[in-house]
Order: sequence, then C-alpha cells, then structure tokens
Amino acid sequence: MRYIILLLLISNLSFAQEIKCDVEINTSALKSSQNSDPQVIAELKSAISNFMNNQRWTNDIFGEKEKIKCKLSVNLMSSPKQNVFQGNAQFQVVRPVYGTDYETVVFQYIDNSFNISFEPSERQMVFNEQGYTNNLTSILAFYSLMALTFDYDSFAKLGGNDFVQRAYNIVNLASSGDEGWAQKGSSRNRYWLVENLQNQQLRRFREGFYSYHRLVLDDFGRDQEKARGEVLKFLEVVQNIMVLQTTSVLVNTFFDAKALEIVNIFSQGSPQEKQKAFLLLSTLDPDKTEVYRKIVI
Repeated sequence: MRYIILLLLISNLSFAQEIKCDVEINTSALKSSQNSDPQVIAELKSAISNFMNNQRWTNDIFGEKEKIKCKLSVNLMSSPKQNVFQGNAQFQVVRPVYGTDYETVVFQYIDNSFNISFEPSERQMVFNEQGYTNNLTSILAFYSLMALTFDYDSFAKLGGNDFVQRAYNIVNLASSGDEGWAQKGSSRNRYWLVENLQNQQLRRFREGFYSYHRLVLDDFGRDQEKARGEVLKFLEVVQNIMVLQTTSVLVNTFFDAKALEIVNIFSQGSPQEKQKAFLLLSTLDPDKTEVYRKIVI
C-alpha cells in the first residue's frame, strides 16, 4: 500500500504544472464601453488564468512551492469591435534567492501590442505548439516559455535554451498575428526578444545572467565584497556587448528588472566600488541615471 501511495504522489508531482501566474485585467481606459461586456472581460481573465496556470511545458518535477511565480497585468485600451481588444501588458517573473525570504525579479517585460480576439469560438484556448491558432494563445504561450527561459537561465548557464527555441517557433508561426511578432518596427517586441536570446553576440550576457543570480544573489550573504566584484565584471561584459548591440531589448529588460536591486547591492560598497558602478550603470542605462545616483549619494 505504501508503495502504491508513493507512486501516486510521484505521479501527481511529476505532472504538476510549472507556472503559478497571477492575472490582472484593467479596463479603466477602455474607449469603446459598448464593446466591453463585463461578462466577456470576466471570461477573458478566467481563460488567461487557466491557460497560464494549467498548461504543461516540461517533464521536470515541480512541487507546489517550486512553481515559477509570475504576474501578467493586461491593460485593455480600446475595443474596435465586439470581442476584439487592443492594449498593452506587463509580464513579470520572480524567483527566490537562496537562503533568504527575498524574491528577485528575473524578467520584466512591457508588451505594447497586446491585440487579441476573444470570439466565442476561441474561448476554449486550445493551443498547438506546431501550428497557429490565434494571437491570444500564441502570446500566452510565448510568455510562459519566457518565464521558463529566464528561470532556468538563472539556475544554469544557458539552461533555458530549449524554451528559447520553442518560443522562436511560436514567433515564426504567429508572424502575421500583429506587429508584436514582426521583425520590422519596434526593436522591443517579441520577435527581437527571442532574436536577442538566440544571438551569439549576446551569449555572454546570458552566461553573466546566470552568474549574477548564482554567484551574486544566492551567495551574497556569504561574501558581499566578492558579490559586488562579480556585478562589476558583469557590467563590464554588458558594456562590451552594447558596442555591438546598442538597442538590445534583452539588456533593457534586465535593467528594468534590476535597477533598484543593483543600487541596494552597492549600498554598502567602498567609495571606489560605488563610483565605478555608478559610471557603468549611468552609461549602460542612462534613462535611470537618477536612480543609480543613489549609489554615490
């Protein structure tokens, strides 16, 4: 009997879904109120939540506390016709830091092309990884694979490679869906995010991303001076990369997620460390110069 129970426990655990996602939908800016039936919005939120939290992506074993925590905040801005919505979204992924109660943001991405159809025939949210169904399921699948990519990359060098390739396949299949998948246009869209993750010129960034989480954050309490040195080395790597990739969405999303965290890392640093960090950060991410100035104040 104990053997049977153990098998059942292992079976249930091995098929546990990998992602735990909190979904929010904001309709306060929706322009065409006549096309925003509250019941449809409620069904949309439920469908998105069910997809994000019930789709299975790997054969890896995840306990309930090991699931990848993320948050998807959708802002619906307009509804040009019934059951069709245009807007934007923010997707954030966090992971715990070893030996602490602290959770670090590993990925923070703003999608300015959250343009979807939610017709009654599309509400089953059937997803086929080898074919295009609709824009909503493709976007949600993309986000899910990004969550897995950045989580796995933070625990092992290039650990998310398999998910990057699968996300690339989704981008190709959905290329006619909207401008969020297009090579032309914005350099901060889904296409360019996957391109950056595959780009060999940015390989050192992804390797440094692993070091930042495993050698800096997970080990920070043991040797803070060494950790700060690792951050400075990583920033120097990013500086070299930015010579070739001046508008990398991958690098930009890193600083969007990590700016305040890096400021805190250097809060107890030496004057030399603080000055070097400030100069590097204000050069690499000039839009947040005033945030980084807190390091040297």
